[in-house]
Order: sequence, then structure tokens, then C-alpha cells
Amino acid sequence: MTGSIIRRSADGLSWSFVLVASVLGGWVIRDPAPPTLPPQATAGSLTVPEEAKHLKNVRQLTFGGQSAEAYFSVDDKYLIFQHQGEGVPCDQIYTVAVDTPDGKPATSKLVSTGKGRTTCSYFFPSGDRVLFSSTHAASPDCPPKPDYSHGYVWPIYDTYQIYTAKPDGSDLKQLTHARGYNAESTITRDGKHIVFTSTRNGDLDIYTMNADGSNVKQLTNEMGYDGGPFWSYDGKKIVYRAEHPRTPEEIAEYQDLLSKGRIRPGNLEIWVMNADGSNKHQVTRNGAANFGPYWHPDGKRIIFASNMADPKSGRDFDLYLINEDGSGLERITYAPDFDAFPMFSSDGKRLVWASNRNGKAPHETNLFLADWSD
Repeated sequence: MTGSIIRRSADGLSWSFVLVASVLGGWVIRDPAPPTLPPQATAGSLTVPEEAKHLKNVRQLTFGGQSAEAYFSVDDKYLIFQHQGEGVPCDQIYTVAVDTPDGKPATSKLVSTGKGRTTCSYFFPSGDRVLFSSTHAASPDCPPKPDYSHGYVWPIYDTYQIYTAKPDGSDLKQLTHARGYNAESTITRDGKHIVFTSTRNGDLDIYTMNADGSNVKQLTNEMGYDGGPFWSYDGKKIVYRAEHPRTPEEIAEYQDLLSKGRIRPGNLEIWVMNADGSNKHQVTRNGAANFGPYWHPDGKRIIFASNMADPKSGRDFDLYLINEDGSGLERITYAPDFDAFPMFSSDGKRLVWASNRNGKAPHETNLFLADWSD
């Protein structure tokens, strides 16, 4: 995402970037097994002193493989997330209870089909359905990884479609049918509107639709990548990440790669717009790789991941809090390597995120939960 990292060979890529793009790689899927979810871990080794201001009673929720993009149900009792690891060579969607009696291990439940590749899961506010994207209708096999011989790129699989199902995976229904990449979907807390990213118009733009897939509206139209959208708690605003090529050379490269189903991520900035696409304004202006934004329940602040503190290598991602107008930037995490995909619970008292901390194997990424102190 910074130039020194984007153009490394595949072997030289940090896992941070591989994880950010984990929704876009893949192998053949065989007999998916759930990630290991042991008893609650104790705090102490799970944090560094600088994090104590905001993060209390940190628990590690998953052990082994790569788990990421964990999001709370509206009642804060469950998480939905994607995982790949032993027996699951390609991301699949799981749900798990946040708390268990007497610290006993929670049991994760497979929601997706176990075929193809999945990404970007989310609970309906009613709790009786979930959202996610999958390539399973095109093929039971995972789509191939991109060729990194010409630098680091993200594949944009045009076989991703958005689905909804019950939390146990039953009653699967397809919401999108337009050819192209359809993913990165979330739903308003009143359950009426879904926001998502799609290439249906030939570019990567943000759209909204009704919860049943009807009444599709395009919100962004500037050339480049607009994606990763999340609704504010009142449903009046959308926060997202964007990269817009400016120079003729940047535009030509972007269009050429996109025509081949790829993009080369550069400087992603955080943006906010109204629910109808009006009043677009840029929040961050640091030239780093900023992504995974989520609203604080107060509706005024945004938490997100960035490698802004590591301009030399670009490998170290941490969580930051910022006001919507770009003021008041505050660093939240300080652990080495990767901290990303944050989400607050509905009451703002907890934070869940994905991290490389306390990993027992190379590239291990797990889910962590902390009490939030403001």
C-alpha cells in the first residue's frame, strides 16, 4: 500500500497485507472445520502498557489460523467473522457467542456453504439473519490467487455475490445478481437498507439497496476504489475507504488492472458521506494505508486501522480514533505487526478486533475482545 511494500515480490509481502486482502485469495476447499475457540484467556501478555488507557480485560477469542472481520450482533451477544486455517484453506463465515458460562469454550458455527470463498459478513439487526458474500455459485473451488510477479495486487473476483441466510446457514437467499464484484455489505440498524461495493458499472463504487435487494442506488462515481462502507448508528451517514488515481499514469494503470480483475492498493484514506451520497468529505490525509473504519456509538468519532506510524516498512498496522472532521487523532494499539478490523459493541463498552499479537505460528491472526474505557 505504500510504494516500498506494494512492489515487493509475493515472498516479501508482510502478512498484514495478505490478511487485508485475504478475502481475495484462495485454494480448493475441503471439509471446513471451525477455528479453535478455547476458554477465555487472561489479560497481561495480550496488551502492552500504552494500550491500558482504553483497553481493559483483554481476552483472546480464537487460537490458530487467520480469523478477521469480526462484527457484533446488535444485542452484543454474538460475533460473526471469517476464518481460514487447518481444514479451512479458504475463508468461510462463522458465528460464535461472545460470552460463555464459567469460561467454557465457545463453539463456533459454520454459516456459509463451505464452498468457494466468502467475505464481509454482518448480522441483521433482528438477529434472525446474516449477510455475507461468496463465490460458491460460480465454483465450489476457491478462486485462484493473483500473479504477484509484477507487484502486489488485489484480485477483484467478479463471482462474488451477496447472500443472506439464517444464523445457522439455512434459508440461503441471493440478494445481488449483477455481474461483477459484489461484496463489503453492511446493514442499517433499522434493518431497512444495505450498503455495499460493486463493479457493476465498470468501476469500484459504493451502492445502497433495500434489505431484500431491491431499489439499488449508486452513491459514488469518482474513478478509483470506494469501499468498505459502514453505516452510522442512526443510519444517516456512511464511513468508507477510498483511493482515487489522479495523474494520467495512475489512471491508466488503474483502468488496465481493473480490466484484468485486479487493483494495486496505494494510499487509502478514510471518507464520510451522507446516506444518499451527498456531502462527501475526507477524514484522513496522511498518505498511509487506512482501512476498516467503524463509527463510535457517539456518532462523532471513527476508529480505523492504519500503518501511518510505520512509514518506512508499512508493515505495522494499529488502531486509531479520530473525529469526523479529521481532528483529535489518537493511537489506540501499540502491539507489533497487525491490529485491524475494529468494531464497538452497541453500548460502546467493548471493542473487538483482529491482531497478530500472541500468535504461536507465523501469520497467525486471532480475534480479541476488550472492555473499552473512554
